[in-house]
Amino acid sequence: MANYRKGIVFKTYEETTSLFDKLLDIFMELITHTSGDFDEAIDWLRELDKAYEITNEDYTIDDFIEDLKSKGYIREEIKPDGNSGVKITNKTEQAIRKHALEQIFGKLKRSGSGKHKTKHTGLGEDKTGDLRDFQFGDGFDQVSMTESFKNAQINHGIDEFMMSENDLVVNDTHHQTQMSTVLMIDISHSMILYGEDRITPAKKVAMALAEMITTKYAKDTLDIIVFGNDSWPVKIGDLPYLQVGPYHTNTVAGLQLAMKILGRKRNANKQIFMITDGKPSCLKLSDGSYYKNSAGLDETITKKCYNMAAQARKLNIPITTFMIASDPYLQKFVREFTKSNQGRAYFSGLKGLGEMIFEDYENNKRKKL
Repeated sequence: MANYRKGIVFKTYEETTSLFDKLLDIFMELITHTSGDFDEAIDWLRELDKAYEITNEDYTIDDFIEDLKSKGYIREEIKPDGNSGVKITNKTEQAIRKHALEQIFGKLKRSGSGKHKTKHTGLGEDKTGDLRDFQFGDGFDQVSMTESFKNAQINHGIDEFMMSENDLVVNDTHHQTQMSTVLMIDISHSMILYGEDRITPAKKVAMALAEMITTKYAKDTLDIIVFGNDSWPVKIGDLPYLQVGPYHTNTVAGLQLAMKILGRKRNANKQIFMITDGKPSCLKLSDGSYYKNSAGLDETITKKCYNMAAQARKLNIPITTFMIASDPYLQKFVREFTKSNQGRAYFSGLKGLGEMIFEDYENNKRKKL
């Protein structure tokens, strides 16, 4: 019989990701930054290719574009001016949302669990790590067999081994409540001032949150609204195209619309997430005109914001503010706003924005009704 030697064979690492997939990953980033402008995204991709030699003579950017067409990521269309152009498809919009979700979830896995654990337990899906006595209504899939057998052995002995209901213990779980969420995104001009792009991370968070809720929590609802001088809802499919405008920040209008939307929801658990640079500077008056003041914090505007926060509190709608500016006077406003609502506030800048929103969303679902 031949003597075969067994062991580990080491060999040179071979790249398994195709060039198309590698370019697609970069393209997803660029198309988000360009708010869905295909031509601009491809121009950027060509510049990156020149700088880093991503493609080769066997597979070029033009080949990549042809693959995008054949795989259904883009389509040709006639523009309003009569010229032909290229537009991303629904497949790409969903792929962008999935890409954003994987980015944020990847960071969550690397950084571990969040710091905002809740204490409420009940029937649910996520194990708390604790054990408790079996109760009527618990499912047998929750029973910890190892601990239950151990109890039976201690209580009845090995010779007359038996197991009774009193021996059973179960894995305790967090209760998963149904949740209705409104995500408010500030699209005022200040979201791109001072050379800092604040809107792209906000868009990524919105797309990732939408993808997570629609795929993992189908019974939950998510509505996305934007606010500048006014406020209006945004469809999930329109998120890649979201841009800031020459607007002031009408936080009150955004809160009014958010509360109106949540007022129509049947879920008992409702919440508002607000991504903003923290400076309300506009109100719409009863005659349809706008009262604007960008110089510091206007008491008339901030008082109205505090009143709206208090109204939301009376309706049991917590507001979590993700403040992406570091000015001390703006942080002071957010603290007063949060105090009026008894909600939460995060002063994070842009780093970690997505991870914090996801952790907060998951934690808010773990409550006892």
